[in-house]
Amino acid sequence: MLPPIPALADYGISPTHGFLPEVLPLTRLPDPYYNKWEAITANLQALILSKRLRGVVDRLPVLSTIGLEHDAEWRRAYSLLSFMAHGYIWGGDSPSDRLPPAIAVPLLKVSQHLEVLPVATYAALCLWNFKPLFVDEDIDNLENLATLNTFTGSLDESWFYLVSVAMEARGAPIIPLMLTAVAAARQNDAPTVTRCLTTFAERLDDLTNLLQRMHESCDPTIFYNRIRPFLAGSKNMAEAGLPNGVVYEDGSSDEPYRQYSGGSNAQSSLIQFFDVVLGIEHRPTGEKRGESEREGRTQAPKHNFIMEMRRYMPGPHARFLGDVQAVANIRDFVEDNRTARPLCLAYDACLSMLRALRDKHIAIVTRYIVLPSREVRARSRSRSPEATRRKLNLATASRQPQGIAYDVRGAVAAQQQQKQAEKIKGTGGTALISFLKQARDETGEPAVEEWTRRFMSRQVRTEGQGDFFAGKPEEGAGLPVEEVEVTGLAGIWTIDDDVGGICNY
Repeated sequence: MLPPIPALADYGISPTHGFLPEVLPLTRLPDPYYNKWEAITANLQALILSKRLRGVVDRLPVLSTIGLEHDAEWRRAYSLLSFMAHGYIWGGDSPSDRLPPAIAVPLLKVSQHLEVLPVATYAALCLWNFKPLFVDEDIDNLENLATLNTFTGSLDESWFYLVSVAMEARGAPIIPLMLTAVAAARQNDAPTVTRCLTTFAERLDDLTNLLQRMHESCDPTIFYNRIRPFLAGSKNMAEAGLPNGVVYEDGSSDEPYRQYSGGSNAQSSLIQFFDVVLGIEHRPTGEKRGESEREGRTQAPKHNFIMEMRRYMPGPHARFLGDVQAVANIRDFVEDNRTARPLCLAYDACLSMLRALRDKHIAIVTRYIVLPSREVRARSRSRSPEATRRKLNLATASRQPQGIAYDVRGAVAAQQQQKQAEKIKGTGGTALISFLKQARDETGEPAVEEWTRRFMSRQVRTEGQGDFFAGKPEEGAGLPVEEVEVTGLAGIWTIDDDVGGICNY
């Protein structure tokens, strides 16, 4: 007997808003008891700039979570505490490896209630951190969105979060649509599956167009140097000043160091849903198709990155993905009906549109991470040690010269040395570009038509050579794409060389 198709209401997922909350995020906690949290977050930018945030938080009493009632209040508290926590950790001349009880105690309790980890996740930064300017207008319209909290108070930071919010809203109808397709496939209803896949492909094209708007109000230099450091987690952050992670001071006798990844678009349940429902499989980075079978591997790697990032999602959302995976049948249905040409073309169109979305993602990572990192390294090498001495955080850690000059006209061996010697650390920290490329290429592997697979496996250019926003040569065109080590919203996401996962926008 087949397992039932998941019902969205059982997971708190909206048929219209998707993984965004059905009830709009609160702009303020209603109980005056929490006014201190609200006041600190409302003045977060000024407190960070004046370097007074830590002193204020250190004097803050430990507030109880007993006054939080509805889910919207718990989500608001989680977002407030997450912003305060990352501001406290990264808002000084050097990072703090201890989070005081005033933040740690309630954050741990709120996170447990919401089934999410106690760090600034994608949910805290995006899903539960927006408001519409006009409540009678759609929230998939970027011109109708504003953020509730930011670290810098800049338009660039708000826009960075809001592009993701708009994409979540625009992609939300895909969820019930593809569950309908799964049900239709069970009934051998090829016309309905074809219609759903065609609409899915059109929506994916809309999402790509939304992603391309990132450049409109988010400057790469501001993002890399001012915003990105605050998005860092405490995992793999030794070079940024947190060799052991962070201690959450909860008053217990045992307060171990904790290590968490920073907020990441890899934590978007929507993008993981696309791969799950289409039957796209991703291998560990560097592993080619067929290697797992030759080695006799029958299960996913022990430290699978997809499952790791699901730990950072709200618990019900992560369970939904697992339950969808148990019923996903679209790929098998299409392969069993290869003579139904409209069905096959619709499925291939979805894969092509998803691959195009990932192409844009790679271009944005190049524009916002790779090129700025080269600029700051070049500046670091041109200055004296005294001139380059500044506060230690994620951005400055990636600026430290390693003693090997980078010559874009040099030999391949020199480029390889550079890749090994100069690694960019992101909000959680490991290889990015190689994984993104592999995940993009894997998107086309299930294609039914051979010509579709050939088309999607083509390599027509080097990522980053052209400005996909304006069609003009990109600054730094022709430079080799480095294997960047980044993660989180800052670096979009991350992967270790020995684990695999999906590519998120």
